[in-house]
Amino acid sequence: MFKLALRNNFRQKMRSAITLAAIISGVVGIILAGGWINNIFVQLGEALIHSQSGHLQIYKQGYYDTGSRSPEKYLITEPDNVKKQIAEEVGVEKFDSVMARLNFSGLLNNGRSDLSIIGEGVQPEMEAKLGSSVLITTGRQLTNEDAFGIMLGKGVAQALNLKPGDYVTLLVNTLEGALNSLDFEVIGTFQSFSNDYDARAVKIPLAAAQELLGTQGVNAFVVLLKRTEDTDPITIRLAARLGAAGLEIKTWMELNDFYEKTVELYKGQFGVLQLIILIMVLLSVANSINMSIFERVGEFGTMMALGNRSNQIFQLILSESLLLGVIGSGIGVGIGILLALAISAIGISMPPPPNADLGYTAQIQIVPSVLLMAFIIGLSATVLAALLPARQVSRMQVVEALRQNY
Repeated sequence: MFKLALRNNFRQKMRSAITLAAIISGVVGIILAGGWINNIFVQLGEALIHSQSGHLQIYKQGYYDTGSRSPEKYLITEPDNVKKQIAEEVGVEKFDSVMARLNFSGLLNNGRSDLSIIGEGVQPEMEAKLGSSVLITTGRQLTNEDAFGIMLGKGVAQALNLKPGDYVTLLVNTLEGALNSLDFEVIGTFQSFSNDYDARAVKIPLAAAQELLGTQGVNAFVVLLKRTEDTDPITIRLAARLGAAGLEIKTWMELNDFYEKTVELYKGQFGVLQLIILIMVLLSVANSINMSIFERVGEFGTMMALGNRSNQIFQLILSESLLLGVIGSGIGVGIGILLALAISAIGISMPPPPNADLGYTAQIQIVPSVLLMAFIIGLSATVLAALLPARQVSRMQVVEALRQNY
């Protein structure tokens, strides 16, 4: 049956070519659209990880929900021991770095005006490694030698008209409620993924933040992994160990609800796109198959007159469509992969996403699940398009079908 179906497809060269073109274009469209959307997911996730959140953040239990109002109640007072536990549980080879942060809020003064800011005490060189997606707009990164250096978000620097080399005063409340201030030299300004964050954020060395707040503790550990794919299994293992010590873990996805909402939005749009392409391929293929089948009614009548049953005619037509679907979808997957590689080599210049000023270069990812889905859609559309005409022809009377030969 399949051998005869294959010969029939090659015999009907023009009709087969038109059908294959429709299948291939639909499959290629799904692969390129799906690969582009998945690349958006990856680039957005990596931008969030390598600008602010890291892969994991570890807090004292309850800090994430209420700690911003009472940070002194949620300090990790023995940070070295906690860091050692993290390394022992997972193995150092899984980590790029584990860094401590101390969060605070206060007023930044340039000698003429004040600005309310949110600040982070950071370990400079580790944070520089984390912040590969952070753009240094002026000056340079903080280093461990900058004991009283400060990095300003782009919006903060613009609001106070500050540049590298200027001096500012940072005024905060200590954990006991007293006021404390220190003078800092502006080392540089940065631009992250979020304009809102850049409009209020400053970074100073961890030791200076601890001196300002009058504590040796930290609020959080930020963990940078070698592979984003390891986030979930490592989170499970760390939670089992650190939960007994009164600590909680948040993944980068939990810390960035914007990401999950964006993924859901694009997945919905891609689902609609898949449905549209399925319908377009179905209609295009149906038109070609209908014309091909009804032009061959006399041929099918002759076959039935020679003893072939109606179900054999039905199976033959479906076999021809199935082979066309397999060949067209297979070629479409191959062409889609080649186009994805070619486009990715060139890159697609994209405008900045909402709430950001930084554009990026998109690529087309080759995603196995998208390749499989594209193949199934191309094959399914071809077989579905043949069902109705195959049923109609196979149920025709032999005499009526034979009349088509004259």
